[in-house]
Amino acid sequence: MTSTKRALITGITGQDGSYLAELLLAKGYEVHGLLRRSSTLSVGRVMHLQDRIQLHYSDLTDSLSLQRVLGLCEPHEVYNLAAQSHVRVSFDQPIYTGDATGIGVIRMLEALRLIVPTARFYQASSSEMFGKVREVPQTELTPFHPRSPYAVAKVYGYWATVNYRESYGTFACNGILFNHESPRRGEDFVTRKITHAVARIAAGKQKDLVLGNTSAKRDWGYAGDYVELMWRMLQESSPDDYVVATNETWTVQEFVEKAFGLVGLDWREYLKLDKRFERPAEVDLLIGDPIKAKNKLGWEPRIRLDGLVRLMMAADLVANGIQPEFEWPQVEDISLYSAPGFKLRTPAGL
Repeated sequence: MTSTKRALITGITGQDGSYLAELLLAKGYEVHGLLRRSSTLSVGRVMHLQDRIQLHYSDLTDSLSLQRVLGLCEPHEVYNLAAQSHVRVSFDQPIYTGDATGIGVIRMLEALRLIVPTARFYQASSSEMFGKVREVPQTELTPFHPRSPYAVAKVYGYWATVNYRESYGTFACNGILFNHESPRRGEDFVTRKITHAVARIAAGKQKDLVLGNTSAKRDWGYAGDYVELMWRMLQESSPDDYVVATNETWTVQEFVEKAFGLVGLDWREYLKLDKRFERPAEVDLLIGDPIKAKNKLGWEPRIRLDGLVRLMMAADLVANGIQPEFEWPQVEDISLYSAPGFKLRTPAGL
């Protein structure tokens, strides 16, 4: 092996994985990623990086394959971003969600302990763990009250990470990420469902936007900002856990209004509500306090909700052949999203 720093990213084909791969490549890393075998090749988000990254077939439900890949690439850093990551789907597939999203973390940590015990580990934890929140805003000390099989699995993964840190001295960190979006978000997630539909409505390709609960409040940030903090966590002298958020909360309804407003359309004419898209148990309010990340890691989000909606709308409009008539944050090349082969319909994670 060379002296170049090596990283392994599970979930590299998802939203966060693709941004993290870009960040690490820019910092001179040798980047490896796990690819789960499926009937269709789900590499659209990293298609533009295919000559610069190394992909390996593996799965968080397969311990031996994880050990094989770790032995092959001997990473200095491991970023565990893979999961069954859709909250609503977790109610339909609770067993698989628990296996991949929860127990999968233990499989990776144990493989790490056996094969590359000095590697540093990042676990993608979630604000959904707070669920029926005990305090506002939520911090690293707020008790968890998960409200979905996905959130329950994430709580398991969180404490597994803490346990390996305390039991074996593993350099293991949890990033408790609040909702973070981008033009690479899958269309089955509400923010991208909104911007994709609004762009298609503006292009005359779609008639309605159908949603479930529009009163839920979320703390939304930009995925490109949040992956930088993942990296910063693993550069510290000692491991710790951090809330990653903007400390602002907005309703889904407000997101809808902002998106339609950018194309001069009245949302009332297009929004339809359907109870089929509601969760059996809703998380009503999430807002995170990132003061620890600011004070210890010097991190602050660059983009907040207005800029995020503008960026996502601009990318979706360009993908539908429309030149945006508004300004948006110039943090990435949105022409990428209209390029052949860049598949945004790929489910998030592996």
